[in-house]
Amino acid sequence: MTIESAREISEAIARMAKVGRCWSPSFAPDGTELAFVSDLTGSPQVWRVPAAGGFPAAVTAFDGQVSQVIWSPAGDWLAVESAPGGGMNSQIDIVRPDGSDRRRLTAGGISNNWLGGWAKDGGAVFFSSNTDTLDSMACFRTAIETGAAEKLTSAGGTATIEDISADGARLLIKRVAYRGDSDVFLLDAPTWREQLLTTHEPPASHENARFSNDEKYVLVISNHDADMACLCRRSLENDAPWETLRSRQDAELAEFTLSSDGELAALVWNIAGRHELELLSLADLESRRLIELPGEIVESLRFSPDGSTLAMCITGARTPQEIWLLNIENGSLERLTRSPHVGVNLEQLVGASLLEYRAHDGLALTGLHYAPAGGDAPYPTVLSFHGGPEGQEQPRFRYDYQALLAQGIAVFAPNVRGSSGFGKRFVNLDNGALRFDAIQDIASTAQFLIDNGLAEASRLGIMGGSYGGYMTMAGLAAFPDVFAAGVNLYGVVNFKTFFERTEPWMASISKIEYGDPETEGDLLDALSPIHKLARVKAPTLVLHGANDTNVPVHEAEQVVAALRKRELPVEYILFPDEGHGFYNENNRVKAAVAIVNWFVKYLLVADTA
Repeated sequence: MTIESAREISEAIARMAKVGRCWSPSFAPDGTELAFVSDLTGSPQVWRVPAAGGFPAAVTAFDGQVSQVIWSPAGDWLAVESAPGGGMNSQIDIVRPDGSDRRRLTAGGISNNWLGGWAKDGGAVFFSSNTDTLDSMACFRTAIETGAAEKLTSAGGTATIEDISADGARLLIKRVAYRGDSDVFLLDAPTWREQLLTTHEPPASHENARFSNDEKYVLVISNHDADMACLCRRSLENDAPWETLRSRQDAELAEFTLSSDGELAALVWNIAGRHELELLSLADLESRRLIELPGEIVESLRFSPDGSTLAMCITGARTPQEIWLLNIENGSLERLTRSPHVGVNLEQLVGASLLEYRAHDGLALTGLHYAPAGGDAPYPTVLSFHGGPEGQEQPRFRYDYQALLAQGIAVFAPNVRGSSGFGKRFVNLDNGALRFDAIQDIASTAQFLIDNGLAEASRLGIMGGSYGGYMTMAGLAAFPDVFAAGVNLYGVVNFKTFFERTEPWMASISKIEYGDPETEGDLLDALSPIHKLARVKAPTLVLHGANDTNVPVHEAEQVVAALRKRELPVEYILFPDEGHGFYNENNRVKAAVAIVNWFVKYLLVADTA
């Protein structure tokens, strides 16, 4: 490869990595404006835009990356969640809609804080925090006038605010006992005594709890009586059992929200990773309409105060994430934000095809296949594994995928056992010792691609972030002759050091998923790639954020030291201002260029040299 061609490739990758995105829409109380988060300036910050459309105005310029914004019902403040240094130690501030009078509500430091919402009168902000007990997340309320914080829940698990009653005297909270099992509780002021609403036989998930408009019922997404999560309702006035309002055999309910008058629910159905948006009348449980979407994924649903408009984020394999507005009366969609994509023709991006195949034990698996626009199969191919492990590979815009495709490298992104979106049974198929089967799914996936003429056996790569990084290192170690190169992005390699160094609340809820370090140490050792790195043959690129408190940087350091000791080709890129993932534009560009060039070098150039 010439210097000139290398420079051109890097410039093309950089253009793809700079494609912008918007999320977290929140209406002003009069409905005339929305606050949202955008990386328009290179780092995620808060912006405002008229609901009728127009050029957005910047609100924040925090040092930390903003993840969420909620407009106060009183209209005078915005509550903002941001991560100083890019870590998980997120903090909560309030600012005026014009960006003035910034005030921090949380303690700072190593505490984790998750924004829950506003009291309906705008007098207080509710949030979750581990400021008192590091190994659990409790719920708090801070009065805006005095700044005094009141602890509302006891320790244990991770508790998050789900909904707040109109008078602020009752809360719905979700508490995760362990990954894959959660409950909803009702709390009443002034004692905030907790009443369990979701008695069940574990495991079962209860998410997205909401009061009905008259506050006589609680609605929730649940799989307690079904494999596929559905919309359920329970009366708060008696001990009547939960009733199922809406369910599907082919889809899980991913999200819902209610209009302010309580007459309409907007439901997001997850069908093997692709979304459908349904408007449901709660009076007669009849579907009002299915909305045709301009992208495969819709989320972050927010009704306007008068219920006439539904804001949402829409993205897809060929569609960068933007905020759209749905006219409830006529069903028309209008894009509100327009992020830059300088030098990138979106019409030329590659879409995803859903493929089905079988694992070594006959289990049905699926994956998304992205084929380069030019050339013919079999292609040099990268297997890409999602995080989680309860995450799901979905047809979202991925600048790294599109950059690989532009160089003639295909991507196959599987949903192996343990992925969410396919039912309660499937998501629990990798717990504990069952993870050995999930590792075998890596080999089954590679063999499927080769047997069906989609991938060249000698030009297979593997990559992934977080738990996907774990799967990358597990695959390189378990199947050293399968992969020609690997890229590990902030992945776990040693479960014992992960439990020792991760956020204590994360360690507490992960013992069923991975294994208990106090009683299952041998299992954790057997599952940890760090003890099998002597088998790795493939050149490996490792990328990590220095401020990552979820998967601490010690995990990357162990891999790099072990592989360098064996004199394997290994490159290590540490981002000093990032945490778990890369959000700042310069870092996204640097990571994308490194990843694509790594696979070009070892799947394309090395093969033809």
